[in-house]
Amino acid sequence: MTAIRVRGLEKSYKTLRVLRGVDFDVERGSIFALLGSNGAGKTTVVRILSTLLKPDAGTAAVTGSDVVTQAGDVRAAISLTGQFAAVDEILSGRENLVLIAKLRRLKHPGKIADDLLARFSLTDAATRKVATYSGGMRRRLDIAMSLIGDPPVIFLDEPTTGLDPEARLEVWDAVKGLAARGTTVLLTTQYLDEAEQLADRIAILHEGRIIVNGTLAELKQLLPPAQVEYVEKQPTLEDVFFAVVGHRTESENR
Repeated sequence: MTAIRVRGLEKSYKTLRVLRGVDFDVERGSIFALLGSNGAGKTTVVRILSTLLKPDAGTAAVTGSDVVTQAGDVRAAISLTGQFAAVDEILSGRENLVLIAKLRRLKHPGKIADDLLARFSLTDAATRKVATYSGGMRRRLDIAMSLIGDPPVIFLDEPTTGLDPEARLEVWDAVKGLAARGTTVLLTTQYLDEAEQLADRIAILHEGRIIVNGTLAELKQLLPPAQVEYVEKQPTLEDVFFAVVGHRTESENR
């Protein structure tokens, strides 16, 4: 049931040690969040797992294939979405999807595109140029493009970087939908609330090492509960934001 297995992963750039022995497993069909501040080594881990970078030491396997000795098999099983949406703004949303399906030499690219547009609530915007899309719509299209060919594992490297609060929620819904359909998701993020909302398991990467790894409930047990006699609930910034702007609107109507 293990989709990703990492053992003793090390990586240095000249004298800078970025990874100092990283270990973790990701179960199939789960969302695993790799949480850490900028420079913690999250993107380096993703680049090694996606065969874009070779480790200095340690091993890593994706769907049972070694990322170094069986790189071709790994690439066939994964998809990678980086920090910024890799979409063609001149093309429409549907044209972007059809193009990728044709590049992958898949049959019926039009049907594949239409199915993904419906799955990510982009049907009404299918013929519009991507240049007119909101940030959340672009990111959802980017994720949809990465799913062409049905890869069992997808890497999302800080997928909500630069998005506004409403667009972030749109992406969160899309990520939850991936796991619901059985896709294994490795998510890197520096946002605590993102990991809390999405992940089945959370690993905190700090100074090149995993310092804690567990479910949200397990991580909360690391700290004793606070004793509070009276609590007055204050609205969160999210509550204020949506109270001011109104309920979330359908992204395709914006």
